[in-house]
Amino acid sequence: MTGPDLSAEEQRVLGALLEKEVTVPASYPMSVNTVITACNQSSSREPVTEYDEATVHRVLRALKEQDLVAVTWQDSGRRTLKYVQTVAARHGWAPDERALLTVLLLRGAQAPGALKTRTERLHPFADRTEVEACLTRMAAAEPPLVQQQPKRPREQDHRWIHLLGPADDDSGSTPSSAQAPDRETVIAHGAEARDTAVRTSYDAVAASYAQNFVDELAEMPFERMLLDRVAAGPGPVVEVGCGPGHVTAHLAAQGADAHGIDLSPEMIDQALNRYRDGRYEVGDLRRLMRPTNAEGWGAVLAWYSLIHFAPSELPSAIEALVRPLAPGGTLLLAMHAGTEVLSPGTWFDHEISLDFVLHQPAEVVALVEQAGLVDVEWYHRGPVTTRGERQERLYVLARKPRPAMG
Repeated sequence: MTGPDLSAEEQRVLGALLEKEVTVPASYPMSVNTVITACNQSSSREPVTEYDEATVHRVLRALKEQDLVAVTWQDSGRRTLKYVQTVAARHGWAPDERALLTVLLLRGAQAPGALKTRTERLHPFADRTEVEACLTRMAAAEPPLVQQQPKRPREQDHRWIHLLGPADDDSGSTPSSAQAPDRETVIAHGAEARDTAVRTSYDAVAASYAQNFVDELAEMPFERMLLDRVAAGPGPVVEVGCGPGHVTAHLAAQGADAHGIDLSPEMIDQALNRYRDGRYEVGDLRRLMRPTNAEGWGAVLAWYSLIHFAPSELPSAIEALVRPLAPGGTLLLAMHAGTEVLSPGTWFDHEISLDFVLHQPAEVVALVEQAGLVDVEWYHRGPVTTRGERQERLYVLARKPRPAMG
């Protein structure tokens, strides 16, 4: 059996059907409108598209003619035409193969480390080696499903493309886009290796970091205003990635029942030594639990604590912060804005192996909305050079909706 030969539009539509069948089964099969939304979403898609209804109708008809999608009807209420993908069963793709092909169809050429992270909701690969083994098996299939690409300048890993039609390998990129850094390289050796680098680097600089930053809010009136808004709300507050504890201590000083967690034990020691009445403990923001004395957190703050995550990791990280929020609770994010990856090498006179990832405001705001939050506010400001800042800053404030009254 020969493999499909899909146009770019067919790749996007089929990839969206494959993805949503696994990630949101409650809304599957999909209507034309939901297919349009899935194709055009601004996160987890490269490039972002603006398909209209006529385009998606035409593509779905073409895929049906190739026996790659099928039509069904919704029986309840008004009869609505729905679509399901049939390509996975027709071509006998295993679950791991299907997951990798889905992400390659939606996002183009990618390295194994990025593929492992981006397929987490589709198939649980144990590690990067397992991803590479699956890719090798798919490349040896008849016909082959994927192909390894030559390394590009400054890349640590080979990227892979699917062979289900013409794939975007950036060969036609403009000079400016070709020079844009790949922010997924921060997890080129896996998320665990990156986490270890974060922990050991912050442990090494903890004392110097605290000395330099614990008084910074005195010179940051806008940031204090945002923090004070959060502190004034009901319920306990948690800051994830609290570092030496100064932001959590500010919230407590404003009357909040404030808690701080951080991945670095040395940072938590700094916080406990400086703010002896504070509540600080070692923890991972991706495993944030609900408070023991309330139905959820009144507010969750990620104050410059998502700056080491690759873009592909942000959706699951934000979902982990939203999940333990109480209804009506607030999420506050602060981060550097941009498209760069900064690798300073030294920090406070300590040698470190740590990357700082700048995220694009539109991407972050879209992910917050995608996580189901409402009343989203965001603020994008330039660097305050008198404070030694070099990067633009992004602040996002949003609320978890309360359940609708019956």
